[in-house]
Amino acid sequence: MRGPAGRSARDVSTASASEPSREPATSWAALTRAIDHLSGPVAVIDVAALRHNTRDMVARASGVPIRVASKSVRVRRVLEDTLAMPGYAGVLAFTLPEALWLVEDHRDVVVGYPTADRAALARLAADEKAAARVTLMIDDVAQLDLVDAIVAAGRRPVLRVAVDADASWRARGLGHIGVRRSPVHDLGEVVELARAVSARPGFRLVGLMMYEAQIAGQPDAAGPADPVIRWMQARSAAELAERRATIVAALRRIAPLEFVNGGGTGSLERTSAEPAVTELTAGSGLLAGHLFDGYRAFQPAPAAAFALEVVRKPTADIVTVLGGGWVASGPPLPSRQPLPVWPPQLRMLGREGAGEVQTPLRGDAARDLRVGERVWFRHAKSGELAERVDRYHLVEGDRVTGEALTYRGEGQAFL
Repeated sequence: MRGPAGRSARDVSTASASEPSREPATSWAALTRAIDHLSGPVAVIDVAALRHNTRDMVARASGVPIRVASKSVRVRRVLEDTLAMPGYAGVLAFTLPEALWLVEDHRDVVVGYPTADRAALARLAADEKAAARVTLMIDDVAQLDLVDAIVAAGRRPVLRVAVDADASWRARGLGHIGVRRSPVHDLGEVVELARAVSARPGFRLVGLMMYEAQIAGQPDAAGPADPVIRWMQARSAAELAERRATIVAALRRIAPLEFVNGGGTGSLERTSAEPAVTELTAGSGLLAGHLFDGYRAFQPAPAAAFALEVVRKPTADIVTVLGGGWVASGPPLPSRQPLPVWPPQLRMLGREGAGEVQTPLRGDAARDLRVGERVWFRHAKSGELAERVDRYHLVEGDRVTGEALTYRGEGQAFL
């Protein structure tokens, strides 16, 4: 797929341009020159950085295919051209309406979360092509009940279903380590649910997902607690590998699974080493929000960033930029705020943070900034920036060579 201008993301992913610059003064200055002719908040994708990250994730996956997590991209052009590259296969969507939108161009779309969207379920049940390409995620028979209440099994195609099993670590003395997702954790719980799916008319069990957020989504080289985090991750990974293999073996006796999905950007090496896992999921590592800076095993290149304009100077060492309150989801911590990265050593004010309309920044660099000049930020999470802008400008060196519309730019708002 090609956007309204310039080369496609596949073109720039396979081009022979040099690797991204690791020298901040060089890279941010080049981006500033590239967008000099553009006004207002400007979001960019550094083509060389995206290329680097795309290839690096394939190398880290060691031959296990990567399903692209669309929530961490939200740019259809980047999704499609990434999936055209060897090493990537399938989409992990975040809502069923999104999956139904993408399925016109993709044959393998797994909805990564359970859905209660009655209208979307009715659309899926009325569309044989979509029903053959979309896989629903479930962790409770109540989710099957909801589907049957909307359209009975005899009046719709058989729907593809995957079971989401909890991959958290239930450590003795420590309790639950990980995120709160699926209610099925132990072998017996997963098997009972799988048998219920297989015995239910109108559904076909095709996959298993187990996402280890406490490993894939937890940086291990970002602070003083790192030794404890690494200790936790090593023990959690050992427990999970054994439990996942046992669950997969049991489920294969119930149904011929098409896929066993695990991992994330932060655990590609570790999860790909498990024989029971047939595919990985990753997406954050493509555009590399700043939450993914603190890992020992890999160092993604900052591929997405946005620039805001200085509109006033309250004091000699404070500048105010227009916009900035693009805070990422999750706990209300400073790590969820956008990170000012250039000029260096600018910081937000503790009592204001990133503002709805304006964001004050303090630091020595503010003394030299003038009204109309730019400050560069990186978003905390990779995909959520796309909900704030309608397009990314594709930058190569110090030139804008194209643009890629976000979901928002295509008139879509799924969450």
